[in-house]
Amino acid sequence: MFNDATILITGGTGSFGRQYVKTLLATCHPHKVIVFSRDELKQYEMQQEFTQRSMRFFIGDVRDRDRLVMAMRGVDYVVHAAALKHVPAAEYNPMECIKTNIHGAQNVIEAALINEAKKVIGLSTDKAASPINLYGATKLAADKLFVAANNLAGGHPTRFAVVRYGNVVGSRGSVVPLFKRLIDGGATHLPITDSRMTRFWITIQQGVDFVTRCFERMQGGEVFVPKIPSVRIADVAEAMAPGMPTKVVGIRPGEKLHEVMCPQDDSHLTIGFGDHYVIRPAIEFWRGNPNSYETNAFGEQGRYVDEGFEYNSGSNPRFLSIEEIRAFNHLSGIR
Repeated sequence: MFNDATILITGGTGSFGRQYVKTLLATCHPHKVIVFSRDELKQYEMQQEFTQRSMRFFIGDVRDRDRLVMAMRGVDYVVHAAALKHVPAAEYNPMECIKTNIHGAQNVIEAALINEAKKVIGLSTDKAASPINLYGATKLAADKLFVAANNLAGGHPTRFAVVRYGNVVGSRGSVVPLFKRLIDGGATHLPITDSRMTRFWITIQQGVDFVTRCFERMQGGEVFVPKIPSVRIADVAEAMAPGMPTKVVGIRPGEKLHEVMCPQDDSHLTIGFGDHYVIRPAIEFWRGNPNSYETNAFGEQGRYVDEGFEYNSGSNPRFLSIEEIRAFNHLSGIR
């Protein structure tokens, strides 16, 4: 679907954006790929790596609606990946997080509607489900904005959906690069927040591939959640440094012991498919029948989950073994 199309990625110099661009260029022939971000150094570095004629680099901030409107001219598909993601930083700088994650999401929506982009996907996080920290709360608000934007579209062609997934192995600021730096630096122990802590686990390429499939599946208004394994943080430490002692340092401000991607309170809206869940909109759209979400564009059939179902990293039936964690790290370029 991306052949001869123009695709814009906000936050395109981040871990996801770089891999998404790499995958697009390797698997199809887009007319243009626009990287939209505020970091000129990262854009310069990407320009050295991605020299294809289809590449475009726009300096801009999602807080700037006018710049987004200009950047989105002629764009067919938008991936909204820009966000302030650091949980403690958001707790200490709440308004800055709100400006980027909430106001920025609304700016992306308005720019897409003005330019009549075809489809827009906003990247979310497990922290947006039943949030206890400001980052998660801002991402939940952004999710709600993206869902409701399908009503704003009215008779226009633009459709909006959300993709929500868990920890990306090896992404900047995550635990795996932290452990690697400590190990390479000769650390005698690894810090873990709590020996019981669990997280959903996905590689960056799996995330990219899932987003691509969701562009094809989406009707508008869905929150897509992949079925992915969990890990115990203590097992991650053991996989990376066998036998090295760990030190429990306590849960940071705004952290959970376990993460949730499909909350129990949304079980009446949650539809299970073979490799993913769909949380259908709680609101009704002018055009839609809520039952239509049980069948997607691929003809895949889903069924509603049981009442009270919750997709929780702690009760997930699939946990990675230590060897599998090492394999995931290897796939993510962590040696």
